[in-house]
Amino acid sequence: MPMGHTATQQAGSGGLKATEHRLANGLRVVLSEDHLTPVAAVCLWYDVGSRHEVKGRTGLAHLFEHLMFQGSAQVTGNGHFELVQGAGGSLNGTTSFERTNYFETMPAHQVELALWLEADRMGSLLTALDEESLENQRDVVKNERRQRYDNVPYGTAFEKLVAMAYPEGHPYHHTPIGSMADLDAASLEDAREFFRTYYAPNNAVLSIVGDIDPEQTLAWIERYFGSIPSHEGKRPPRDGTLPEVIGGQLREVVEEEVPARALMAAYRLPHDGTREADAADLALTVLGGGESSRLHNRLVRRDRTAVAAGFGLLRLSGAPSLGWLDVKTSGGVEVPAIEAAVDEELARFAEEGPTPQEMERAQAQIEREWLDRLATVGGRADELCRYAVLFGDPQLALTAVERVLDISPEEVRAVAAARLRPDNRAVLVYEPVQGAEDAADTADEAAETDAEGEAAQ
Repeated sequence: MPMGHTATQQAGSGGLKATEHRLANGLRVVLSEDHLTPVAAVCLWYDVGSRHEVKGRTGLAHLFEHLMFQGSAQVTGNGHFELVQGAGGSLNGTTSFERTNYFETMPAHQVELALWLEADRMGSLLTALDEESLENQRDVVKNERRQRYDNVPYGTAFEKLVAMAYPEGHPYHHTPIGSMADLDAASLEDAREFFRTYYAPNNAVLSIVGDIDPEQTLAWIERYFGSIPSHEGKRPPRDGTLPEVIGGQLREVVEEEVPARALMAAYRLPHDGTREADAADLALTVLGGGESSRLHNRLVRRDRTAVAAGFGLLRLSGAPSLGWLDVKTSGGVEVPAIEAAVDEELARFAEEGPTPQEMERAQAQIEREWLDRLATVGGRADELCRYAVLFGDPQLALTAVERVLDISPEEVRAVAAARLRPDNRAVLVYEPVQGAEDAADTADEAAETDAEGEAAQ
């Protein structure tokens, strides 16, 4: 093993294993060897997201995700895409409140190429970052905002609810997409300073999963990343602490050209990484996770007052997580009727908790989702990075399923009783404006909007 590395013992669950290493410059490396198929995933998480941004400069983390694909010292223009796709691989990057990630899935014999590309832009992006590339990607991000937020039905709903659930001045008050004004205000020096502060090896975790030779892979990592200097100027994110409950219902009525009335709500829920968060995940799965859920059965099947009803969890580690309720009404049904039925179901659940059948089904559903994710090299690489960056221990990714299966029905009932209350929610009511009825046949498609997808650009 090259000098400067430290390593921990292997740990695993269900046959999955991972080893941890650290370069002298602080880069954390996680390897998971899997020879089932001749592919491998390279995933790089930087500990920077929209929660690190300050007022007046929102959207920088997401803008920088785009800038990272605009060339570096030895790779010009769209070369990163061209080289990876030309080698038979796929790639992308995403930004959330709490991190920015970049990932490639490659034929196993092309892993070295992906590592070289990631190291080149980590170590030399500033040499290629200029006004032209900044303006180019600023326009791309602004168009993305128009297409995904401003010019689609219900497009700004998540942004509005986040701003209500996390008060002004809170690091999670704004979503990663940022505002148009702040995107326009970002200067080249802002971008350069952002890169220098956060895009350093000691602020990153690199995971490689799949058909790899660990010794050879570590040698490549040392060769390409080892000479990149660390940076100690990172500022910690602002404190995201909030009361467990909002303390009163917040409410906003939005009149827009939408295809149907809608009731949306955001509840403050426990921080990710806790038993309470796992219990909340199970509660929301029973209540609104699919066509067998309580809210779907009540509103869509029985009462026929809604065309769609869902309840999901946006897990957050640095602030209370967010429970996201989304109901689109049927025909001329008024929102108060929907809201009364929702409150009735939540109150009943808080009193009785899940039935044994509901508990078994919810745990099986989450278990399947987790196993599907860990079964792919890309999904496993991403989860190993996630647990390393947010919780300090990538091995926790391999035992997440066991923790969900260990939750009791009483824990599920208790978290619902404590958090799924009218005084702990921000409510958004959509009322169609005159002429919007012609778009009603698109309500089902619009109802598929997912909170986590909105949060990760």
